Amino acid sequence: MAYALQQLINGISLGMIYGMIAVGYTMVYGIIGMINFAHGDIFMIGAFIALISIVMLISGGFMEGPAALLLVLAISMAFTALYGWTVERVAYRPLRGSFRLAPLISAIGMSIVLQNYVQISQGARVKPLEPQVTGGFEIMRDGNFVVQLSNMQILIIVTTLAVLAIFTWLVTKTPLGRAMRACEQDRRMASLLGIDTDRTISLTFVIGASLAAVAGTLYLLRYGVIDFYIGFLAGVKAFTAAVLGGIGSLPGAVLGGLLIGLIETFWSAYFSVQYKDVAAFSILALTLIFLPTGLLGRQEVEKV
Repeated sequence: MAYALQQLINGISLGMIYGMIAVGYTMVYGIIGMINFAHGDIFMIGAFIALISIVMLISGGFMEGPAALLLVLAISMAFTALYGWTVERVAYRPLRGSFRLAPLISAIGMSIVLQNYVQISQGARVKPLEPQVTGGFEIMRDGNFVVQLSNMQILIIVTTLAVLAIFTWLVTKTPLGRAMRACEQDRRMASLLGIDTDRTISLTFVIGASLAAVAGTLYLLRYGVIDFYIGFLAGVKAFTAAVLGGIGSLPGAVLGGLLIGLIETFWSAYFSVQYKDVAAFSILALTLIFLPTGLLGRQEVEKV
């Protein structure tokens, strides 16, 4: 029981990170109907920017404590948002009126470009980081086994919930959110009604990249090691989470992320850790076969 509770805590914290990346996928799909396969590498960019910021600010002795980590998060979000905006301008906007496969190929090409860009600029070796958030709480004890909730896991859960709450308010209560929902329903009609669709789509990419930066920063602080390739697996798992929850559904993306995190964690705990990725991707295949719209997805109605 204690071991299962510990894995539940670990799975929720990992699932929160996947869910935040998945929200970026489902936002872009909801507005332009395309999967941004470079989004996982935007997450990786955010993690590297956070690492560079920590080395310069905290390890360099300029700042320390929660204020320094908050500044690191802000820097990562700002610079990663710029990368997200660039991806939209370079890989998507010129091909928006083209056939549907063209932006997909362009996004895959952008993913490869970002991977090689980081590999050349930062090196191919893994980048370790000393723990920045330590300590925690003892939940229960079963013999020699202690169930712990670390301060880092609390930070992941609280930060994710806070960011998603702000994002939900942004989508549901602000003019930008109304414009995003209008573009999701009918982009041409939204344009006729005076909505700047190009600006709305660009801001959607910017917001999605900012969420990926938060996830990348939390991932770096939680696991303490990154490389130029972490965006591929994390991106595919987040895409799996978005499909599982229902592509286009924001609550579904978070729910799918939690489920993927729990599946991966419990599989690693009770079965072979080498096959944890197989378990996650098998869920994607089964979902596409038996529940194509996902858990919270809705059946699309073709406009005629």
